[in-house]
Amino acid sequence: MRVAAISDIHGNLPALEAVLAEVEREKPDLMVFCGDVASGPMPAETIDLLLTLQDARFVRGNADRGLVEEFDGKAPSAMPGPFADWCARQITQRHRDFLASFEDRVVIDGVDGLGGVLFCHATPHNDTDVFTVESPVERVRTLLAGVDADVVDVVICGHTHMQFDRTVDRIRVVNAGSVGMPYGTPGAYWAMLGPDVDLRRTDYDREAAARRIRAKDWDTAEEFAAGNVLSVPSIEQAMDSMRRMEARQAASV
Repeated sequence: MRVAAISDIHGNLPALEAVLAEVEREKPDLMVFCGDVASGPMPAETIDLLLTLQDARFVRGNADRGLVEEFDGKAPSAMPGPFADWCARQITQRHRDFLASFEDRVVIDGVDGLGGVLFCHATPHNDTDVFTVESPVERVRTLLAGVDADVVDVVICGHTHMQFDRTVDRIRVVNAGSVGMPYGTPGAYWAMLGPDVDLRRTDYDREAAARRIRAKDWDTAEEFAAGNVLSVPSIEQAMDSMRRMEARQAASV
């Protein structure tokens, strides 16, 4: 079995379209989406495309949870994700119910060359914990507590929008990156699994994507197009933010 791992689309439909075109050429047996699919410039259109996919499973991210809460008129829980108020006004009950159907995690046995693979958004335990390539081993060990290394060989996550591949004890931990709101170099990031982990970056017509995003009746359209499509925050800018967020989370335990 070969699996495409796709995460953090954030309503960037042109980026998703480009990734899916590349995935189609790869012909994987399954696609697993690791959360935060819709909260961005084209939430309804992005969900409409995802609803057409065959052989796909979906893990709930914090922004998916937050968007459902906003649609339902509930008070937001921890880390509800970006743009929830505007996005909730763009989607229908069918879209909301699709997001609400997402799984907490997905485990696939027998991925070629990798064995058992657990897919989550942030960690196997929740959709909010932050960790990165430089997080201390002890923290990662804590965040992976309870994952049976005799069953799970690889954990695939998203959430922090930066690809990495590291091993802690007997578990390989891979961040698939972000399709729609990446850091470092513009593009759409994802991963192909089997027979190894192949971290991918798909380029797309970002000028055309920016025009499509700017055409939306959304106050943040220009900011999103300029700051997440035409250019993106640097790795160091992102890491500085993640270090501070991780430190706050660690201190609150």
